[in-house]
Amino acid sequence: MASALRAALLGSSRERSRPSARLVAPPLCFAVVFAAYAVGVFAIAGGVVFVPFDAAALGVVAAVALAYRRDGLIPAWLTVYAALLGYSANHSFLGLSGRSLVERAAAFLSPDGLVFLGVEALVFGTVAWLVGTLAAVAVDRVRERRGASAAASTTRGE
Repeated sequence: MASALRAALLGSSRERSRPSARLVAPPLCFAVVFAAYAVGVFAIAGGVVFVPFDAAALGVVAAVALAYRRDGLIPAWLTVYAALLGYSANHSFLGLSGRSLVERAAAFLSPDGLVFLGVEALVFGTVAWLVGTLAAVAVDRVRERRGASAAASTTRGE
């Protein structure tokens, strides 16, 4: 039971020799989202923003990719959280230009905002992990069936 929980939370990737994508994905997502909003590639249409779509979408895509390669829930959650934090950092430090640096940092580090992004990351990261894990299982099953049918056809002499 403990090993199944550990595998679900941390992952069961087979390749551990090179730098793990699970360590690179969160800071990379943060940087890409921050830069994309800063240069205008990603944009907020206006109004009250509960979920910055572009940031969430990038984080979810990265989390699906991590789950597909058998990384766990924690890397998925952290990746989505980092992407959402990238938006929050951009909004706080570049979007609130009329305030002092201390006020912008306080807005960024606001506990209620960080917790709200955390809840979003838990929801989106869990869904992304489920999608990626199910896709990996489906691909494995298709490969097994193809391998079994190829083996069966060679034993029959086809």
